Amino acid sequence: MKAAVQKSTIPETQMFIIKKLDDKHFDPVWHSHCEYQLFVVLEGTGTRFIGDSIKSFEPGDLVFTGANLPHLWRSDEAYFKKDSQLSVHGIVIYLQENFMGEQMMQKEEMLLVKKLLKKSARGLEFYGECKDLVTCMMKELILMNGLERLIQLLKILQVLANSKAYHYISHTEYSDPVNENETDRMNKVYEYALANFRSRISLPELAEILCMTSSSFSRYFTARNNRTFSKFIIELRIKYACKLLIETNMPVSLISYECGFNTLSNFNKQFKEIMNKKPLEYKIQFSSI
Repeated sequence: MKAAVQKSTIPETQMFIIKKLDDKHFDPVWHSHCEYQLFVVLEGTGTRFIGDSIKSFEPGDLVFTGANLPHLWRSDEAYFKKDSQLSVHGIVIYLQENFMGEQMMQKEEMLLVKKLLKKSARGLEFYGECKDLVTCMMKELILMNGLERLIQLLKILQVLANSKAYHYISHTEYSDPVNENETDRMNKVYEYALANFRSRISLPELAEILCMTSSSFSRYFTARNNRTFSKFIIELRIKYACKLLIETNMPVSLISYECGFNTLSNFNKQFKEIMNKKPLEYKIQFSSI
């Protein structure tokens, strides 16, 4: 898998970059970059990895990630099939911390923006009216040029900076850049986990792929992800179970085995521990929305 540490380069002639993404699937490579990133999913579903967080994503997902925060929006497997007619769409904005110039960013008028950038070190997920407003503003920004474009970006940052309708995403900050070897290694981990989490996971097999012993890999993964690898796999399985509970009418017993659990009792226990409710309670909650 191709490693990518720096995903975006802002030309010296521009203060920021905005792109409309239209493809068969989102970039499947786990990566980080020195730019701040505001990304909204317009179409597409899958699993989102940001820092030490795992969560499903869907249209409307609006996230602001800080510099060097590793992330991956992994489209569902259906998007990667050769005969797939599915597609994804989104809008992404990249900007540097001093996009207005170092002296300008020190002025009191930029204080709220500076606080927003600092909070984004853990990643911010916005919701409610703020999310809807910013999404509309990003769609308008795509069509703008020149000074009008910069003014619209500042308006977007003002809305985000004043909003309290957000959740922190990652439990920890990632201030240091991710080197190329680290990127390649973690991509192999995610690739293996996503391909095998619904069946038997072999830690020795994965460790061998990474040219490590099982114990050294376990220490490595826990140190960088704030959780053990087994806990990571359980979270992947539970997030997939949430998707099946919402999107299908499969019985809970079948979902538990479909997600890789050997017993229904263990599935129920792990589900309640992570989601703070039983599987049927979760399904009823989302069915009523």
